[in-house]
Amino acid sequence: MLKGHIHPDFWGVAQTFSSIVERANGGGAAVCVYHQGERVVDLWGGFRDEAGHPWESDTLALSYSTTKGVASTLLHILADRDLVDYDQPVSRYWPEFAQAGKEQITVRQLMGHQAGLYDIRSMISEAKQMLDWGGMVDALAASQPVHTPGAAEGYHGLTYGWLVGELVQRLTGQTFAEALESEIAQPLGLEGLYCGLPEDRLDRRAHLIDQGIQRGGPALARAKRIGKFVNRGFALARISVDLRNLAAALLPAGMEQLDFNSEELVRASIPAANGMFDARSLARLYALLANGGELDGVRLLSERTVNRANTIQSRRRDRVVPFPMHWRLGYHRAPVAKPLPNAFGHAGFGGSGAWADPDRRLAVALVLNSGVGTPFGDLRIVRIGNAAVRCAERR
Repeated sequence: MLKGHIHPDFWGVAQTFSSIVERANGGGAAVCVYHQGERVVDLWGGFRDEAGHPWESDTLALSYSTTKGVASTLLHILADRDLVDYDQPVSRYWPEFAQAGKEQITVRQLMGHQAGLYDIRSMISEAKQMLDWGGMVDALAASQPVHTPGAAEGYHGLTYGWLVGELVQRLTGQTFAEALESEIAQPLGLEGLYCGLPEDRLDRRAHLIDQGIQRGGPALARAKRIGKFVNRGFALARISVDLRNLAAALLPAGMEQLDFNSEELVRASIPAANGMFDARSLARLYALLANGGELDGVRLLSERTVNRANTIQSRRRDRVVPFPMHWRLGYHRAPVAKPLPNAFGHAGFGGSGAWADPDRRLAVALVLNSGVGTPFGDLRIVRIGNAAVRCAERR
């Protein structure tokens, strides 16, 4: 049974969401939609763990790469204050970064996935090292790009978080988790936006169910089989794909042994992969972006900076994911069937995602705890987005 509220004009979103919860295989989910600054959908349902505890209005769900959009927004807020310049070298703010041919990599190249620093497999010997912020930052500073910076795009599936996150820390003098709280959560009144979950919020979290990237998760083998099937499909379509780049970016050695349900992991800060969010907070943040950087009298960004953040950096095919992502500065195009040229956001493994469409002043967010999907969500976030767009246009 679903709980929450919905505006009658968005009943189609509720119908779609209901079918998603019904097929959640023992899990649960939450969805939130803003339109023209108004919260028109705020629903949740299902179960937050295998013990059958119900999903609550404030349940937090680990949302994988959806975290990247939040991390990017945080850096854009600092750029809006002229604390960082997109076209300056990263090393201007992070001097240790100027090693191994990285002296001239710009903040723009980093945020557009053009830095060539996605190969995490060559940086660390085992995945559990990702829990050590300082160790990861040192590894990235010492790493050499795998291609000439700016010459290609390669999705920085895991490394993006520390690259952007360390810039945030250098610029604010705070930890990434502290900066997220002070710069976004507090001003917007968000109670469900964390990357590094505080101990007193642990009881609010959902547990991942059959998501594959968890110790002993049976879905990991299934995800690998799906990868082989997808590879054959690209071969039949005569699209050249090298899944070694995907593995290099997303599967450091021992990834299957890393328990994403553990307290140790959710309390760490991995800004590309372990944000703990409720849908309400994600949607409110993206509603601010859809509204030119202001919502309910709170302005975090100028409209000029939102437009700069949403400017497509390249339409080339990505080297890690085998299709053009239309990378903006830290965001990709919205995961919907209908072309929305100015919509942007980020989705994640396991089906979560959040995005904004300034043309319709529409913001959509989905969090959940069951399923595998792809590194960029799955058809659930697409279905929710399609329903929201149809409702907004009819309205």
